[in-house]
Amino acid sequence: MFGFCCKRLQLLLPSCSSSVDSVTHLHCFRKASHFSSSYSSKSLLGGKIDKPQEKDGSFTVSYLVNSCGLSPEVALCLSKKRVHFKSREKPDSVIKLLKHYGFNDTDISQLVKKFPEVLGAKPEKTILPKLEFFSSIGLSGNDIARALCSNPSILKRNVDRSLRPCYDIIKSILVSDLEVAVFFKNSYQLLTVKSVSNIAQNVSVLRKLKVPEPSISYYATCQPFVMSLEKEKFHEAVKRVMSLGFHPSNATTFMKALFVISITDSSKWAEKMDFYKKCGWSEDDFLVAFRKNPFFMNMTEKNISSKMDFIVNQMALVQPADLAHYPTVLTYSLEKWIIPRCSVIRVLLLKGLITRGEFNFNTLMGLNKKNFLKRFVVQYQEQVPELLSIFEGKMGLAELGLGFEEN
Repeated sequence: MFGFCCKRLQLLLPSCSSSVDSVTHLHCFRKASHFSSSYSSKSLLGGKIDKPQEKDGSFTVSYLVNSCGLSPEVALCLSKKRVHFKSREKPDSVIKLLKHYGFNDTDISQLVKKFPEVLGAKPEKTILPKLEFFSSIGLSGNDIARALCSNPSILKRNVDRSLRPCYDIIKSILVSDLEVAVFFKNSYQLLTVKSVSNIAQNVSVLRKLKVPEPSISYYATCQPFVMSLEKEKFHEAVKRVMSLGFHPSNATTFMKALFVISITDSSKWAEKMDFYKKCGWSEDDFLVAFRKNPFFMNMTEKNISSKMDFIVNQMALVQPADLAHYPTVLTYSLEKWIIPRCSVIRVLLLKGLITRGEFNFNTLMGLNKKNFLKRFVVQYQEQVPELLSIFEGKMGLAELGLGFEEN
């Protein structure tokens, strides 16, 4: 046991080599504070060597800027509210340990910005056990860094009571170490045995319904909140989704619908229904749109209103009910995607260069930039040289004498 402790101590005290005897290990341990106070973080992160300053607050700020790469503004804010130390002994030892496990300068900066308290932790007692655990289950240094930078709360978890039991359960339902790493990256506050057990139970439900395995793995790792619902609530959500006409074999829409239903209570559903009725949809239109792409429900009313107003009223390209059959269009960016494409099509229609029967609105809106330019801009550039400027937003329709009032 003593030898194991000494081995761990060497990660923090490089002057204690593996060849020294136990007496030397004790000597190193007693001199740890002296060593750490004289150790510079310059060799670790390339920052300036700071001398301890009279004011503890200013020393903390200086350290966060020079040794952790934070901006002065962020460093000042963190020093006032979340982290405070008088010397570089402990933060230097923390940074050294992280570097040993593969963290680079950017990783350390991100971790400290999100969880500055890490610099005040006891490296061997608080941090090292987690790093050893992740290393022991086959995660690389980059995987560990990504997981902790994305989810610093992992450092607050106990290995034996939380992390290892959670790992054992997750590993039993996910095959690859990469999937396990992604789970720990996205789990946030779900690293409890209860929550992870719920995930295992709900995965079993989906497998019995023959939901394709890739979709199960994706939602278990990337959307663990939904998968961690209590068994009864999850069953209710699954029943609701199937009653709306979704089939488990169509994993893409089935899982999207399950996600939306899981986070949308009945009152919110009714509010959404009323909003779309005001936009010109019937209840059937609403359900058609939901079956085609459930994620349109996640858009804000303001966002949807602006898009429908532009497409239906200003561009006069389709009727409100038509958009129910193309709900994915409502998830596109108005400024970067919808306005450029709709403006070009509007010009071509008003110039008589194309007719409505020559294109499918959903198809043309789904074209990537290269294909859209080739099909609707380059092909007509001789007749309308301004088309590229219209697409790039450098010219408006009014400048061509084509106001919105023209239909």
